[in-house]
Order: sequence, then structure tokens, then C-alpha cells
Amino acid sequence: MAQVHLKKIQKTYANGFTAVHGVDLDIHDGEFMVFVGPSGCAKSTLLRMVAGLETISGGELRIGGKVVNNLAPKQRGIAMVFQNYALYPHMKVYENLAFGLKLAGTPKAEVDNRVRDAAKLLEMDHLLDRYPKQLSGGQAQRVAVGRAIVKKPEVFLFDEPLSNLDAKLRASMRVRLTELHRTLREAGRPSTVIYVTHDQTEAMTMGERICVLKEGTIQQVDRPTTLYERPANAFVASFIGSPEMNIRPAKVSAAGAGLGIELGGATLPLPADREAKLRALVGRPIRFGIRPEHVTAGAEQDGVHRVEGRLRFMEHMGSEVFVHFDIGDVPLTCRVPPEQLQGLEHKQRGDKHTFGFHMHQCHAFAHEGDGRNLFL
Repeated sequence: MAQVHLKKIQKTYANGFTAVHGVDLDIHDGEFMVFVGPSGCAKSTLLRMVAGLETISGGELRIGGKVVNNLAPKQRGIAMVFQNYALYPHMKVYENLAFGLKLAGTPKAEVDNRVRDAAKLLEMDHLLDRYPKQLSGGQAQRVAVGRAIVKKPEVFLFDEPLSNLDAKLRASMRVRLTELHRTLREAGRPSTVIYVTHDQTEAMTMGERICVLKEGTIQQVDRPTTLYERPANAFVASFIGSPEMNIRPAKVSAAGAGLGIELGGATLPLPADREAKLRALVGRPIRFGIRPEHVTAGAEQDGVHRVEGRLRFMEHMGSEVFVHFDIGDVPLTCRVPPEQLQGLEHKQRGDKHTFGFHMHQCHAFAHEGDGRNLFL
């Protein structure tokens, strides 16, 4: 079993700065878990504590049911792939893959079998006789992953392994690493993976569950779809999704027989099923949230509240268009297919246009503190 259990894990440096604040997290056997967050949120520090490369100031870390706080990295049953692949330049790919096994005294025949199995799994049999300087970035990355695979670890640790690759190669390597994890599982060799990234696209496309971190504390741990649709607070809502969710200061007000959200001089009526959560907040400030894809620039639709705004500019992304506009003095973004621009393509900055809000998809976050989601 390769469960990873973190209980009240802390990291405090000699100068008194606390980077990790009592993290509690259970990572399941064979799970692909992603740590994501902005720079400085301590995701790499947390990973390095699991690896044994950073000391743990407090709490308990278990791998496979065994407390490993004071064990050396080589005793923890882990293998780590870094942002810098750190291949030995004077060794061919085969020798890079075999080096760690040889140091551990693994029999020569087994070394050869493991190296060739890993090379076949990663589709790099043809690279075994090349030197690192003869490899592309993607090929070098695969060698680094292969070097981890041959050790047959209980847990794989990845510290932003794709950040040095160009956008196209990053996309293909995301698929390759995800498929590798599934292939090992289907072959009866399930591997627990902890993957660190600051890229929310990587997190959403690769992780079976995602742990969102901010300033050394966990904000939410859940499946990608749940994080996107039911974020625990305003930070998670703004960090997950591209373009990010529109989150703006607003106020709850009475709107006829129901309730509404006052935003930029307009009142957006709330659906009946959302009123109950906000009834006690009438007249008080909140943070209103809505995803760009839940704002339309097109024709009238059922269940959509239409408001007049002013166009600022448009970003044409090929299959979609990001339309930036203002409601009063509040800047917002909507995300629409090109065929649904409905005449906007002929308008200029400052021109008026009517935008529609799918209010049954909106969010409301507390004005104070971490901005908890008031609809949860």
C-alpha cells in the first residue's frame, strides 16, 4: 500500500517564518494528487517534506502506514522528478536510467530488464544510445520520468516537471504522464503520484483530486469538476478557471418580491433557490461571482437576465472570444463562441451592448475573511 498521510504537518524556519501551517491530508493508494497554488504558497516545500529533502518541524508523515519523519529519502520508497532533469551529461540514456539501480547493487540482468521495460513504456527505446545533449526537452523529460520508474517506488513525486517546456510540448506531456499513470494501474502496478504545479490547466487536466494551497494552508481538496463548480471560497474560485471567474464587490438588495444583487448600478435578480442563503444579508456587502461562460453577449434566452453594458475590448482566441465590458464602473468578462457575438464584432470601445447573466449559475462569497462560498 502507498497511502500518504499528512497530519498537522508544519514547517518553521530558523528565522521564525512558518511556511506550512498544520496541513492535514490523506492521499489514497494509487491516486494522482495535484498540489496547485500561486508562487510562494509552499506547495514545493510540502512536496520536499514528503520526499525527505526538507525537515518537518511538527506533525506526522506516514507513507504506506509507516511514520517516515526521520527517515532518509532513500528509505521512504519514493522517487522524485524535478523541474531540472539533472541528467548526467557524460552518460548515455541507458546509463542514466541504470545508474541508481547499479548503486543499489541490483543484479545486472534485473537492471537491464527494468531499464528496457521503462524505455518501452515511455516509447523511448530508440533513445537509449543517445547522450543528453542529443535529446529534445520532451525526450529529456521522459528520461527523468524513466529514471523514477525503474526504481519501482511506492510514491512518485513531480515538482513542476513541465515548466521548462514550450506550450505545445507541455500539452502533449500532460497527456503522456496521465496515460502512464493509468497504464501502470491497468497493469497491476498502481502508483501514487503527488504532482506540484502552479498551472491550473495542468492541475485540472491531470489530477484525480486537487489540493489548492494558499500561504501554506489548504483551501480545498476535491475533484476538478467540484472545485470548478463548487469552490469553497473566493480564492479557489478565482484561481481555478481560465479566464478566471468574475468576482466583484456587490450588495444584496430586495428586488420586487424577491432578492437581487446590486452590481455597477444594475440589479440582477436571484433565482428563488438561491434567495434563502442570502436573505439575512439584505443591504450588506458580498462578493458576487460568475464564470465568463455564464455571461452571454448574444440573443435573448430563457432564464437569462439582460443588462446594458459598454464594450471595452475583445480577445479572439480562435474557437472562442473573450469579451471585456463594463456594467457601470464594474469590469467583467464573458466567454462566447464567435458565432454568438451577435453584432458585437462591428462595435467599438465604449459602445453600448446588452449582456445576459445566467443567474442560476452565479456564486456569492462572504465580504470578509477568506470569502467563503455562501451557497455551500
